Amino acid sequence: MKKEKIKENIDNVLKETNFKHLGEKKVGKVRDVHIMPDKIILISTDRHSSFDRIIAHVPFKGEVLNLISAFWFENTKDIVKNHVISVPDPSVLIAKKCTPLPIEAIVRGYITGVTSTSLWTHYKDGKRDFGNFILPEGMKKNQKLDEPVFTPSTKFEEHDRTLSPKEIVEEGLMTKEMIEKVEKVAKELFLRGQKIALERGLILVDTKYEFGLDDNGELILIDEIHTPDSSRYWKADSYQARLDQGLEPEYFDKEFLRMWFKDNCDPYKDEVLPVAPPELIAELSRRYIEIYETITGKEFEHDFTQSIQERITKNLENI
Repeated sequence: MKKEKIKENIDNVLKETNFKHLGEKKVGKVRDVHIMPDKIILISTDRHSSFDRIIAHVPFKGEVLNLISAFWFENTKDIVKNHVISVPDPSVLIAKKCTPLPIEAIVRGYITGVTSTSLWTHYKDGKRDFGNFILPEGMKKNQKLDEPVFTPSTKFEEHDRTLSPKEIVEEGLMTKEMIEKVEKVAKELFLRGQKIALERGLILVDTKYEFGLDDNGELILIDEIHTPDSSRYWKADSYQARLDQGLEPEYFDKEFLRMWFKDNCDPYKDEVLPVAPPELIAELSRRYIEIYETITGKEFEHDFTQSIQERITKNLENI
């Protein structure tokens, strides 16, 4: 989709939903979740969250994230069962109910990152033993690891903590057998993701998975998978040359919108935020669409004959 078309539809966004017939509603950062007796309705809005608040609404973002997840769920279901019942609308996923596990399963294929919890930050500060794996001396930032590593973190705490599998068992969060199964499945999913991404010219750098248990106590993949909001992607063709030159890899970048807000207000303290320039919103939308088309190999299509709300309402009439 051309950027001009996106600019024409800059206000064509789904900000929230209000379906009375879909049961109890819970509002997440990006998704509205409707809980029914036998299933969950996940509706991906176009909300864009940062600084612990909504900073913008990005056209087509919800559809892109939902459809990318649907693609990956379909292409990994032979590894582990997932919660998908159906995708009745580009913005909607109907899922099985399950009991979520209390950790996020984070898998990393490269030593990178700038946050306090990133692998590179810990390594740069001298850490080598991470509990379930040891990294060698002499590694460079953004270097590929010999094999993917598993760095789970807590999920339901105010401030998430990275824990080793041994610490997860010691704290009584999960059994040894279950965390070992989660690690095995998460790494298999990641390797599948890396393989498919590389065929499309992308490197899947790291990601997070969420798992639950179904009614039979079986492990099931939930939430989302390999979206640009839950994963880091780099462009494969320029990676090695840029690494050799000490440059950062080319990546899917959302940071420019965050930086605009930091330059134009205090996004943590100001009660009302300024409105981001339409050209920045349009560019971010274009990038989401580009990564959807790259990953799935399909052209992104949107029904402009009706509003998003009307379309979803029709597609959920018989739920």
